[in-house]
Amino acid sequence: MTKSVALVIPLLDEEKALPALIEVVRTLDPQPAEIIAVDGGSTDRTRGIVREAGWTLVETAKGRALQINAGVKAAQSSLVCILHADTIPPPDMVQVIRETLEDNRIALASFTPLITGEKTRWFTSAHNFIKTWYAPLLTRPHLFFRGVRLLFGDHAMFFRRADFLVIGGCTPGDAVMEEADLCVKFAELGRIEMVRRVVRTSDRRIAAWGPVKANWIYFKVGMLWAFGLRSRMEKNYPDVR
Repeated sequence: MTKSVALVIPLLDEEKALPALIEVVRTLDPQPAEIIAVDGGSTDRTRGIVREAGWTLVETAKGRALQINAGVKAAQSSLVCILHADTIPPPDMVQVIRETLEDNRIALASFTPLITGEKTRWFTSAHNFIKTWYAPLLTRPHLFFRGVRLLFGDHAMFFRRADFLVIGGCTPGDAVMEEADLCVKFAELGRIEMVRRVVRTSDRRIAAWGPVKANWIYFKVGMLWAFGLRSRMEKNYPDVR
């Protein structure tokens, strides 16, 4: 039996990014069974663009953790992918998700992100790939030695909806680093994998901050998460929309 796939897209003031994503999603083959946009209180045209695209719109309070939880709860499909508005998936995304999760040993997986836009950010893309290994080594060594990787939001993470509900979903209140907590929770159920299929994610933060500052911010927020200083994470992750 072919399992259905839902895309859950958390949004906040994404009117600039959405048109490109909508066009790409329309070309996915096969198509996802559901596209659920979860808006956290946008003040621009985001919600109107979602309605025009024919996507399901769910409205919640601001916060990616809350938005993802609401989107997964609203989904009817057995498989779910969390897709950011500024991340462009490959055309066979749905099939890759289905084939990957046919392996019951895999609890959570993602695509491989390439940060691009004004130009391709090869250094940061490579650093982010390496970080999926060294981040758990620094922050959760007991998981690292079990082979666990820490995936991040722009990787387009995907999983079984039933497993997400079993582990309790994202930690409520997390505006950033919600994906790291998911990795820790999913590690109790099985393997965490990054598949060798690229998603292109926007370099808008690097363009706004510069490469050095951007990598410093990523590192600092990761360390705040590691040491449980959650209340400081969002204020140290400036908005670039």
